Amino acid sequence: MLTANYVGDHTISIREADAADPGPGEVQIAVAYTGLCGTDLHIVHGTMDARVSTPLIFGHEMSGTIAAIGEGVADWTVGDAVTVMPLDWDGTCPACLAGNQHICQNLNFIGIDSPGSLQKLWNVSADVLVRLPDGLRLDHAALIEPVAVAVHDVRRANLATGEKVVVIGGGPIGVLIATVAREFGGDVTVIELDPHRRAQITELGFTTIDPREVDQVAWVTEWTQNAGADVVFEVSGAAAAVLGATDLAKVRGTIVVVAIHPTPREINLQRVFWRELSILGARVYQRQDFETAAELLERGAIPADLLITRIVPLSETQAAFADLEAGRAMKILVDVAGQK
Repeated sequence: MLTANYVGDHTISIREADAADPGPGEVQIAVAYTGLCGTDLHIVHGTMDARVSTPLIFGHEMSGTIAAIGEGVADWTVGDAVTVMPLDWDGTCPACLAGNQHICQNLNFIGIDSPGSLQKLWNVSADVLVRLPDGLRLDHAALIEPVAVAVHDVRRANLATGEKVVVIGGGPIGVLIATVAREFGGDVTVIELDPHRRAQITELGFTTIDPREVDQVAWVTEWTQNAGADVVFEVSGAAAAVLGATDLAKVRGTIVVVAIHPTPREINLQRVFWRELSILGARVYQRQDFETAAELLERGAIPADLLITRIVPLSETQAAFADLEAGRAMKILVDVAGQK
């Protein structure tokens, strides 16, 4: 079978590999689709080289069907449609013992710290399987993982119906946060520099701001009748966005940090103090977020066809990353089953 491997130096190598039988407690998934995301882009850029082992078969946003079942696995049958919640925790660290297994201090993030889904047949523990709703298309189901990220982020914000929400950064996760926040009753504005992305986001029914053309603080102040936003999601990963986020939030408003920031950022702590702002981190997800994400996709609350820019064969994985980096795509799926 063919596999996509990050081999270092910004390079993805397509290689042949033999499929192994699933071990005890494992299932083998015939992977249908794998979505490419910002974390994968960090891997390819080399910013996670200190963490990953190469060659790495990466990928964690996926859908597929069970092809084989290992010894001791119950409640699953060959042919079941599934996705994977790619978190493998040890259950013994202080975070796990406090009930926060999803951010285990020794977390194995499958597809980063261990082999992922850019391979036709993928063996994983049955514990990480999530059953797909009947009738959910497999290409749409590959969006469950990023939608679960958005659900978790919005849950962390404790968003209430009618609250004003600003999303800084209109990439795939930013758009999904905006969509989920609207679904949960928020009134949402998205700040985004790229005109192509702004056009896509406007097509989804959101108000957008180009902060180079509009004074974003003045705009948000007027929009919120001089109050400021209830919740600000920082999804851009940009230093200027972090510094400016505190100027957008109301008194006792909430800033949720979603983006990966590989270096420390400057932040206006005087504003945090003066307005009694809350700053929250939001990382990955819990099983209830996956279940909610699957339900949102099943009933069409997530505009999957508009978000999926295109589907490419495995052989074009490297080129797909170039398009993502250049902002020419919102979400690209790899047709792993096609093995082209």
